[in-house]
Amino acid sequence: MSALSRPAAIARPVSHDPGDGADVAAAGRTALVLQALLLECTGADEACRVAVRTLAQQLGFDRVSLALVQHGVLRLVAVSDGSDPRVATPVQAQLLAALGETIDQQASVVWPEPRGQAGAPRITRAHRALLSSRGDAVAGVPLVRHEEVLGALCCERHGGLCVDAQALATLEALACFIAPTLALLRERERPWYQRLRTATAARSVAWQRVSLAVAAAAAVVVLAWPAALQLSGQARLEGAVQRVLSVPADGFVQQVHARPGDSVRAGQVLVELADQDLQLERQRWQSQLAQHQDAWATANARADRAQLVQNQSRADEAQAQLDLVEARLQRGRLVAPFDGLVVQGDLSQQLGAPVRQGDALMTLAPGDRFRVIVEVDERDIARVTVGQTGTVVLTALPWQALALQVTRISPVARAVEGRNVFEVEATLLERPADLRPGLQGHARIDAGRASNGWRWTRRLVESARVAFWAWWG
Repeated sequence: MSALSRPAAIARPVSHDPGDGADVAAAGRTALVLQALLLECTGADEACRVAVRTLAQQLGFDRVSLALVQHGVLRLVAVSDGSDPRVATPVQAQLLAALGETIDQQASVVWPEPRGQAGAPRITRAHRALLSSRGDAVAGVPLVRHEEVLGALCCERHGGLCVDAQALATLEALACFIAPTLALLRERERPWYQRLRTATAARSVAWQRVSLAVAAAAAVVVLAWPAALQLSGQARLEGAVQRVLSVPADGFVQQVHARPGDSVRAGQVLVELADQDLQLERQRWQSQLAQHQDAWATANARADRAQLVQNQSRADEAQAQLDLVEARLQRGRLVAPFDGLVVQGDLSQQLGAPVRQGDALMTLAPGDRFRVIVEVDERDIARVTVGQTGTVVLTALPWQALALQVTRISPVARAVEGRNVFEVEATLLERPADLRPGLQGHARIDAGRASNGWRWTRRLVESARVAFWAWWG
């Protein structure tokens, strides 16, 4: 097998006068029979086998071989004597060499050359090598369709019979019928994407220019078409109000009645601190209060005004201390100030642990009022104003976009993952029932309208502008 490249120009087979009218009629009948047989075939391989058998029978050749160019390689497809073209043998190698010689010259090759043949001399080395091994005459005819070589025929005769000009002309005429039919069958067997690629490559230059013009016009329209300019950023959901429950005095954690994620009601006890020392102190002050009251009653009975005033002062002091102890005992039971959710503070594993005054124990947030914190990049913060609307999609609710409205813009930036962001506070215009503080997602704020070209390139243009200013000054 030999690799082939498509020739720039291919000469068509030369037509000769077949002689008298009887020969013309016989050639016409043979062509009609051959074409009818080929059109009945369901595939290119079957058509090749039918073609070589018909040519051998109708034109009196002892062996007819047919090879096709497939993906730039010449392959033997069919032989009239029934041998398998897929099995490599020395004879088939010689056949391929002769067929390749015919295709390379893009013209019919006959050996021995018929008398009176016109035209340039042909190279017949491979044909002579085939003739020396078998047969007395050999002819090679290319199969051409639209100046494209599809393959070639190699016809052999034994017994001293030569291939004259009349037989060569008939063979060339029949090759003109075979080539288009084989091309049609091969095209039908190709996958649809290959046929589409061939059809696209065969478009005229004018059609390609029209397509490019239409594509350019469509691109200009798309780039100039205005669309909504949206500023995006990471978002998190927080309670509209958060209350921190801190330790009123030094002590120890005695009982915990709620954990993060629990819903609590207003007045519900959440944490109880140890109160043994306060209980003892309350008993001490109660005892002292009773003593001072008894002393006051005795002084009053004696009409001793000095002792009366003194005992009254001591009783008031004991009552004040007792009230203070009662207040401390009351503050030792931390209760929920409103209906909401516990968002921070898991003390279930810290029972008996010491706590100091002012330490934060739990954080509560209301379950029906929320705010959205959107982290807007510093390059976009100038386009954000109070009152703008947008949407937020939470990770827990990916199929539901919640409407929001900007209510406040933080004036101070903070660093997040190597970039500066401003926190923009927004309120939800709609509140599903399953929202919880702490949910995160992605938010987009509507900042007017702009062309698609500016929306897609504004980052690059702004970065280039800053870089140019920093370099040029």
